[in-house]
Amino acid sequence: MELVRQIKTIYDNYGYTTEILAAALRNPGHVLDSALAGAHVATMPLDIMRQLYEHPMTDKAIEQFLEDWKKVPETKGA
Repeated sequence: MELVRQIKTIYDNYGYTTEILAAALRNPGHVLDSALAGAHVATMPLDIMRQLYEHPMTDKAIEQFLEDWKKVPETKGA
């Protein structure tokens, strides 16, 4: 990620317009680190991409939200 930061700094220093590609990311932490370092695009295996949005806690929170929503009374005219 240090290389991504260096590339970002150099391009910003000279006003070059480009997009930085972080390639072959191997875990969700790499995805976060590359975004924080300034990468615009990333390549990664599909299972890593799935890990970015599939998480047991997210599933539990959605389930709880839907259960709570069923308890909200309907309002007429809304």
